[in-house]
Amino acid sequence: MEKQPLPTDDDNIGTTESEVDCYAGQENQQSSSEPAARAGWNSKIEYFLAQVGFSVGLGNVWRFPYLCHQNGGGAFLLLYILLMLVIGIPLFFLELAAGQAIRQGSIGVWKYISPRLEGIGYSSCVVCFFVALYYNVILAWSLFYLGNSFQYPLPWEQCPKEGNETVQECEKSSPTSYFWYRKALDVTDSIDETGSFNPYIVCCLLAAWTIVCLGMFKGIKSSVKVMYFSSIFPYVVLFCFLVRGLMLDGALEGITFMFYPKLEIWADVQVWRQAATQVFFALGLGFGSIIAYSSYNPKNNNCHRDAFTVSSINFLTSVLATLVVFAVLGFRAKEKVTACVIGNLKDLSEQVHSGFVDKNHMPDFNYSDPRSVDLNDYKAWFKQYGNMVPGNLTDCDLEEEMQKGVEGTGLAFIAFTEAMSLLPGSPFWSALFFLMLLNLGLSTMFGTMEGILAPLTDRFKTLANNKTKLTIFSCIIGFIIGLLFTQRCGNYFVMMFDDYSATLPLIIVVLFETFSVSWLYGADRFLDDIEVMLGWRPSVIYKYLWKYICLLAMLGLLGATTIQMLIKRPTYVAWNEEKASEVTMEYPGWALAVMAILIIFAMIPVPLGLIHAMLQDRTKKAARDTEIGQYRIVSTDDKYETPMTDMSELDQKNSTTADF
Repeated sequence: MEKQPLPTDDDNIGTTESEVDCYAGQENQQSSSEPAARAGWNSKIEYFLAQVGFSVGLGNVWRFPYLCHQNGGGAFLLLYILLMLVIGIPLFFLELAAGQAIRQGSIGVWKYISPRLEGIGYSSCVVCFFVALYYNVILAWSLFYLGNSFQYPLPWEQCPKEGNETVQECEKSSPTSYFWYRKALDVTDSIDETGSFNPYIVCCLLAAWTIVCLGMFKGIKSSVKVMYFSSIFPYVVLFCFLVRGLMLDGALEGITFMFYPKLEIWADVQVWRQAATQVFFALGLGFGSIIAYSSYNPKNNNCHRDAFTVSSINFLTSVLATLVVFAVLGFRAKEKVTACVIGNLKDLSEQVHSGFVDKNHMPDFNYSDPRSVDLNDYKAWFKQYGNMVPGNLTDCDLEEEMQKGVEGTGLAFIAFTEAMSLLPGSPFWSALFFLMLLNLGLSTMFGTMEGILAPLTDRFKTLANNKTKLTIFSCIIGFIIGLLFTQRCGNYFVMMFDDYSATLPLIIVVLFETFSVSWLYGADRFLDDIEVMLGWRPSVIYKYLWKYICLLAMLGLLGATTIQMLIKRPTYVAWNEEKASEVTMEYPGWALAVMAILIIFAMIPVPLGLIHAMLQDRTKKAARDTEIGQYRIVSTDDKYETPMTDMSELDQKNSTTADF
């Protein structure tokens, strides 16, 4: 920035030699829009693809549709838009502007604001590393399914047989659930049972890390070439699925269930918490990747416009993915409900022919031709007479079918996979879908890795001189630690990391970011710096949003998340082989300890950075006092003339010296 940072208090009046060198270097480079030692984007398109590719990830496809459906449909969309405008975009703009102005990674940016906040950048790096560990495992799963998509029929279309009998576990559940839990993961019944490594997933994980390493080999120069494909291809696939999905029977019902507004959810605090959390993670706030990508921009880049553009594309992508997901899931649910109605009407027909059904309870529709029966007619009859008819007739509820497996891996690897197996040319659609997931994950992984590598190479010259080696080393370490997730219980660890390793630390990181810019550095000074960069001053409303609204919102989100974690013992969804169904289980004590360690390890750099800076300040102050004291002793001995010096005493001293 054009101005030196404000000290955090009166004692913070000096800097270390390294800091002085850093600031001096920045001042010398202010006349140039592009520091010689820092890489830059070849074009605005490259930067745009990188930011969009990072912010648009798997969560847009399998998290947002679930939240929207569970929390009021259209009402949730309105709430999401409100929170994005009031919280998301201002904080996104803050990170973009900070990175572009200071031209450093997250560590350098927050150290520049105040040396006592350097730990915020290190916390961002730790969280990025945690996320990269399990995120690449999801890419490995996508690679496994992609490889299995090139065969007909697809291996998850029907249950396998042992001899002449169908495998019981598959028969009790479904072919897609069986393939996911038994063939892909070979999962254990609980997180306590570790099991051996899954060789197929290990190979896929190695391939995933190899792709990431090759993409990051030469920094943004190489990764952006991959992003030309990985950032654009998912949109092509989503539009293809949307067109195909809208042509399916049941698509309209699925989309109607999706967007039907339930305004009463606005009174639920948890819905606000979930909407704010989704805004938070959808934009990638706190990871440091936004800052890292923005730091490669020229200083006159319009980061204000970028904040609105990227955020809008992110939101529209979520809506597009939601339309696709629920159009296809509506088709799947309609197929299942139709099969349910046909089965029930066959049972009813048998009961009628046996004389077990009262004539007054007979349906008005033609039950002898089940496929001609309208679903609404059946539901109306069942609601009135269903319990009065002998047999095990069921309601065949469409919305209940829509709610099964519509979140996370359950959506991608079970529900959506099952829907695609019902389409003509299913191997083509399956390969297209998992190739899309792979590219969505890759562009996010590149951003996550940049959030680790850029701050470290900016901070340490040795690492900057060996960035290629650092990239390779990071990927090797990521693969080795990632083997934890390739055990038979690895899926449960992925859930643990996804739910608990990043949420709380990232909220705290963004809370400190907002506080340091708006209060320590000063919102007005920050707006001054932006004005120098852009040539015009952003609205004063940002000052009040950063200082009050965003800060209070982050405090509220932190409190709500912490309370949620404390009042309710964390649980996970496990697969029970004997029951052939999912069961919700509580994490054991040792798993809770692991969660606590992950959270503490991610947050500990913040207080450590504060303590380190305070000790440095104290050391510098002591050294400065010593130097001043030495200077005063020399002055007294030499008796330089000052207004307070006794001239007779000075003459006496001079004569004594002459005698020697």
